[in-house]
Amino acid sequence: MSGFTVRAAEGIIDTGQTTSQLQDSRMKREMLGPQVQQGKSFADTLTEAVDQVNQLQKVADKKMEDLATGKAKSIPDVMIAAEKADVALKLMVQVRNKIIEAYQEIMRMQV
Repeated sequence: MSGFTVRAAEGIIDTGQTTSQLQDSRMKREMLGPQVQQGKSFADTLTEAVDQVNQLQKVADKKMEDLATGKAKSIPDVMIAAEKADVALKLMVQVRNKIIEAYQEIMRMQV
């Protein structure tokens, strides 16, 4: 499946790699042989994603606090942390909207 997915966004946030770089590394792993994948539930995946977004928010808040109190001097580091947290939150909101939209569509189906 091509396009921008939650997994691709998490990879970009976590590793700083582009989607094409992530796809290349995924293809290399797949070529190494079949791997037994332990499935995580959808709820676990969402909980993990929310925790990661929360952690990014906490890091950004701490860096802003350090800058305000004079403990940190690097404004670009603070701005990068704030932007990472902002992008992650916006992505999480979009994922939530898609989940709600899918749920509503399922509820409209006639059995």
